[in-house]
Amino acid sequence: QVQLVESGGGLVQAGGSLRLSCAASGRTFSNYAMGWFRQAPGKEREFVAAISWSGGSRYYADSVKGRFTISRDNAKNTVYLQMNSLKPEDTAVYYCAADRNADVLVSAPGYWGQGTQVTVSS
Repeated sequence: QVQLVESGGGLVQAGGSLRLSCAASGRTFSNYAMGWFRQAPGKEREFVAAISWSGGSRYYADSVKGRFTISRDNAKNTVYLQMNSLKPEDTAVYYCAADRNADVLVSAPGYWGQGTQVTVSS
């Protein structure tokens, strides 16, 4: 089992920045690809970003490319999502996810966090 706990969400004005963190425990963190998803009210959960176990490969949804950066610190068992130039349409609950297989991660990760709310005001 892998336990994931997100933090760092909150209320920010459009154009502002937030950094989300996800602390992992339970298994060897560096064996897992990690990712972020989000779900806005009335919409399906969608992929945001993913990072390979080594950090050498990163993937982003088109809607966040150039604004969001995913990173990880395997020594701290933590993955981050730096969000810049935030827009009202980025408002959602953001979920951390993990899977040993990066291809599986982007579609159906095996482990989820509980989510953290991000609200961007206009």
